[in-house]
Amino acid sequence: MEIDLENLSKQELLTLIKQQSKTISKQEKVNTKLEEKNTELEYRVKLLQRMKFGQSRERFEDPNQTQLPLDVEQAVLEEQEEVIKQEITYSREKKKHPGRAKLPDHLPVEEIEIHPEGDLSDMICIGKETTDVLDYVPGYFKIKRYIRYKYATKGKDNTQISIGELPERIIDKGIPSEGLLSTILVDKYVDHLPLYRQKQRFSRENIDIASSTIDGWTAQSMDALKPLYQKLVMDIKNEGYLQVDETTIKVLDEKKKDKTHLGYYWVYHAPISKLVMFNYSPTRSGSAALPILKNFKGYLQTDGFIGYQAYGNKSDVTHLACWAHARREFEKALDNDRKRAQHVLVEIQKLYAIERKAKEQNLAPDQ
Repeated sequence: MEIDLENLSKQELLTLIKQQSKTISKQEKVNTKLEEKNTELEYRVKLLQRMKFGQSRERFEDPNQTQLPLDVEQAVLEEQEEVIKQEITYSREKKKHPGRAKLPDHLPVEEIEIHPEGDLSDMICIGKETTDVLDYVPGYFKIKRYIRYKYATKGKDNTQISIGELPERIIDKGIPSEGLLSTILVDKYVDHLPLYRQKQRFSRENIDIASSTIDGWTAQSMDALKPLYQKLVMDIKNEGYLQVDETTIKVLDEKKKDKTHLGYYWVYHAPISKLVMFNYSPTRSGSAALPILKNFKGYLQTDGFIGYQAYGNKSDVTHLACWAHARREFEKALDNDRKRAQHVLVEIQKLYAIERKAKEQNLAPDQ
């Protein structure tokens, strides 16, 4: 509907202008919000692109740092290129052997003597040359047969029989030695060799061991290691400075074939004693850390995950943050707010320089 401006009174014109001004003001606010939203979305798109395609290295250089005069004259460059070409040509024509790697002294040595062929009766030995070759003998199975002798007292009355006692074994009345069980655990958990492949190794030696038996050996061996784990838990709890973080791990779901669910490793690191402990939990809830952090006292260093907040707020705990996590957000903000993000990153560099100096000079805390 068109408005006849010519027939409007002065008061009506003023009212109309005010209404139009309000409408324009509202539209400007809407436009401002849309621009802010658009800026935020552009930043998120760039952040996602960087996470997927960009480098993960969080490198930052102070733009105010003095630059070195690295410009080189063209003549010098040409001279250097010619020298490099000559070096490449020479290297191709005469390749030098890089030298033999030094073998460690702790390895056993098998000496193999080689004499010249033919009649050596009229000759004398004037020296020898030694060549070391690194060899590998694959592991082999053997049977440890304990033969226990029985003794009986002499005489017919009150005969007493004595027999040597078997050494203690991890699996009572089982056939595997502690050495074999150790190998199975190390191969599985350190070298990531599944038990079914280890069974194939038994089969190659014509040793028929059922898969269920090897599984049982592994489980019983882990039970035998529980006291060591409990000792580690006690030592970790008694540390006055702990770093804690959780990380995801895919866990096979026994109820669904070839399916996994997302579990969590809760990792505890004691920087002073260098102790490290992994504790598995199917959840990321803060309650998963309860067995370790319930009675912990001292300095607790974590990232910004809210699950640690209840432990950090305890009166006998000093909650420390992580510079790496804090710095990361400012490094990401360089594309969004370079001036302020750059200022913070420079200040953090100064703190790193102080820490580096204190470490190099082995300074005491008060220094």
